[in-house]
Amino acid sequence: MTDTAPLPHELLDDGFAPPACDVLVLGCGNILRGDDALGPRLVRLLWQEGVPQGVRLADGGTAGMDVAFQMRGAARVVIVDAAATGAAPGTVYRVPGEELADLPPASGIHTHSFRWDHALAFARWLLGPHCPSDVTVFLVEVADVTHGADLSAPAQAGLETVAAMVRAEFFPAVEETVEISEEGYLHLDAALVERYFPAGVVGALVEQDAVLLIPIRSAANGGHLLKHRNPQGDRSLLMREFLDGDPVPGVVGVDWDVARGALRVPLTG
Repeated sequence: MTDTAPLPHELLDDGFAPPACDVLVLGCGNILRGDDALGPRLVRLLWQEGVPQGVRLADGGTAGMDVAFQMRGAARVVIVDAAATGAAPGTVYRVPGEELADLPPASGIHTHSFRWDHALAFARWLLGPHCPSDVTVFLVEVADVTHGADLSAPAQAGLETVAAMVRAEFFPAVEETVEISEEGYLHLDAALVERYFPAGVVGALVEQDAVLLIPIRSAANGGHLLKHRNPQGDRSLLMREFLDGDPVPGVVGVDWDVARGALRVPLTG
């Protein structure tokens, strides 16, 4: 009698699994080859626009095996990659779920020829019963994959279309608020700061009825420092540093302005 060999997913308990998440967005492609970079570029765009709690982004690059490992712990997976079918550049494809059930076998795949479909087949073999069953694939037709080329205009348009579809369908609706104190401080909770202002520094653009808080990469670039309020990581900003007088106190709803890359804080309550 011989012992049964362990299955692949039984060997993965190494203590280094990615954090569990409701939605994982994976952008695949080569950032050095023009439009083939659109997957990683989409991940960067989503990160810059703000990611709700429960959503994880990952740059899958060209390492298909890494894509399979990244899928551990995700309830839903969205994969974005380039396509070259001969259709009009920028065309967006959504791969039907039934086509994902008939993938190429995981055996005999060379590491230099991994595509998104190979990655999914490998993930099913590697993760076994822990492989996410809710997987959506978006492909964007390329125009130019020359080494060193920038993203073409059609590919950029397709990328933005997919980004809007991902946000609308897969990102949870989040109603976020901030508090303006009687003393004129703007209080932001730790989760909101982590999502939009990880460096803890903002630029402030005052409009007629709102303030736009713009993320700044580091204090070395100037801007207003979000000061710590408590050990939980909540932050504060004295609004008279950029306003004439104090705003109306209270709790107000905020939203992320995608076009301007800033958090909009109303001043009218």
